Amino acid sequence: MGWFKRLKDGIVTKTSDKKEAPDGLWYKCKECKEATTIKEITENFHKCPKCNYHVRIGSYDYFDLIFDGKTEELFTDLLPEDFLNFQDLKSYDERIIAAQAKTELDDAMSVAIGKVHKKPLVIAAMDFSFIGGSMGSVVGEKISRSVDYCIKHRVPFMIISKSGGARMMESAFSLMQMAKTSVKLSELAKNQIPYYSFLTDPTTGGVTASFAMLGDINFAEPKALIGFAGPRVIKETIGKDLPEGFQTSEFLLDHGFLDFIVDREGLKEKIGDLLTLLPAA
Repeated sequence: MGWFKRLKDGIVTKTSDKKEAPDGLWYKCKECKEATTIKEITENFHKCPKCNYHVRIGSYDYFDLIFDGKTEELFTDLLPEDFLNFQDLKSYDERIIAAQAKTELDDAMSVAIGKVHKKPLVIAAMDFSFIGGSMGSVVGEKISRSVDYCIKHRVPFMIISKSGGARMMESAFSLMQMAKTSVKLSELAKNQIPYYSFLTDPTTGGVTASFAMLGDINFAEPKALIGFAGPRVIKETIGKDLPEGFQTSEFLLDHGFLDFIVDREGLKEKIGDLLTLLPAA
């Protein structure tokens, strides 16, 4: 039974027998604001069953959704390093340790090889939960080594982008990854190995300005934020209101920057079609 306590600033209501829901049981949708159980979200391809909002998920979630079953993770020996002794409110070393402890990831990208409808594919997937999915030297090196692996084994390559951009704690070393990854991906084209670029929410900054938009096929999830600078910065720079839906995947599709948009429920089937239509030569 509830009880009431009057304070000087007003009335505070408290229910003594109220039971708090366990952490991780419910999810409040960012789009429609409706509450759904985590179980329902997971069983619905990590989408809101009420409005179809695509919840942000990590690299291993995508591996589970896309691959047939058994996978092998590649390049697990690559770890970020504070070679500039960078410090703002915290040292870069402290941020790395905290991010690794929180996410149980080594860095913002994981790479795995497996099969999709019995056809081999290498996927490099980004994790926004690791320092905003920022692109540092480890991300660039994993993409570089993935390209070499795909050329050697004649396997198509796919990147799942989800990033806030370059990792400022690595300064120019982070910016260099834009050129590095772009050059490496051109080697796939020379060797007639297809590269599929899948853009998810959000894909911004230096990632958009480099490998995310260089696919033989560029496609995205519904309503994903895709752009270089944020809408607020652009609006303040040009001094004009932006079009409705600006920088969403639907806007980019209408303006020719994407080949198609795919719902997560049909993602595996679509990738299987791509592997059939555009295999490694």
